[in-house]
Amino acid sequence: MNEKRSFNKFLLLWAGELVSSIGGGLTSFGLGVYIFQQTGSAASMALVTLLGFMPTLLLSVPAGVLADRYDRRLLMMVGDGCSALGILYILVCMMRGGASLAQICIGVFVSAVFSALLEPAFRATITDLLTKEEYSRASGLVSLAGSARYLFSPVIAGFLLTVSDVKLLLVIDICTFFLTVISAAVVRKGIGSKAAEKKEAFLKSLGEGWRVLRAKKGVLILVALSSGITLFMGMFQILAEPLILSFRDAKTLGVAETVCACGMLASGLVLGIRGLKGRYVRTLGLSLMLAGLFMCGFGLFENMIPICVFGFMFFAALPFANNCLDYLMRTNIPDEAQGRAWGMIGFLSQIGYVVAYAVSGALADAIGRIGGIGVGRGAAWVIIAAGAALALIASAVLLPKSIRELEKQ
Repeated sequence: MNEKRSFNKFLLLWAGELVSSIGGGLTSFGLGVYIFQQTGSAASMALVTLLGFMPTLLLSVPAGVLADRYDRRLLMMVGDGCSALGILYILVCMMRGGASLAQICIGVFVSAVFSALLEPAFRATITDLLTKEEYSRASGLVSLAGSARYLFSPVIAGFLLTVSDVKLLLVIDICTFFLTVISAAVVRKGIGSKAAEKKEAFLKSLGEGWRVLRAKKGVLILVALSSGITLFMGMFQILAEPLILSFRDAKTLGVAETVCACGMLASGLVLGIRGLKGRYVRTLGLSLMLAGLFMCGFGLFENMIPICVFGFMFFAALPFANNCLDYLMRTNIPDEAQGRAWGMIGFLSQIGYVVAYAVSGALADAIGRIGGIGVGRGAAWVIIAAGAALALIASAVLLPKSIRELEKQ
């Protein structure tokens, strides 16, 4: 397969993930508003997010092993297609009179279990399709697809919630799964399937991802730093919505999230067209430091104008950081171990999210209650503290020699 056809296959696959991201964003936004309106608690919103995230974290390593042993495109089809079952369960519960918090948690958990198959297989497929020179460009487009749930979904969902309810958002999300499965099937037919690997025991393959990361100290340090970074970014992610919903409505929230996510769109387009040509370590440290400072600004005001400005700048910094992390790790991992390595990277680097989702909502509720300032300002103070910590930890990226050496590979 020539390089042009390979990149076209990637674009088709990317388009499918873009549609899936938008659909998932509709569900995430709708359920978040639904739960906050029912409970008035940031902790309840965080609980649903945690249960939706835990399967992805816990299954990322075995999913990475499967991505190296079996057909990666088939795994993507199974993961995308079956994850619709959990959303369908929530929809049925709502059509019967309303879904309880427990029922929403069950549906989100089931959907996330199957979605866990997707990420390592998708990232490893990028390596299958593209040349090393195209990685940075592809990473920018992947970041753009990921940002679609923040860019397009909130404003669409906010508008739809003014004319209907959350059930319509769930129906749309379920329909998007068919399109993503079809795109993966077309790409699978175009590049063929991968024969199952049976030479190595599954448990041995499971540990191979860790051995690959441990082989390069710089990669291991980056993964450890990523775990700390996701802790503080996870706090921002979970608390931004209750902060705004505490003094504005769902439609305003949707517009605000879209405006903020335009920063990721702008950066993603620049990276998708031009890519980065070097200085990955320096760019990584600077972009994370700025992201932390913008988080602090986001939480300072109970006014939509500064919130949108600082939110826009925060999201503009993220694609640069993600691009640099992706390049530094991808170019230092053997091609034959990409699935296992990315599964292990996903597990270790995202542990911070688990901690953030587990404590941030309860912490915001507690600060708001004890200080008598309400859950919205409680969330704001947690975001400010997390932003300051992210800016400090970002400086650590620039120090280790082993990290700087990754750029020379």
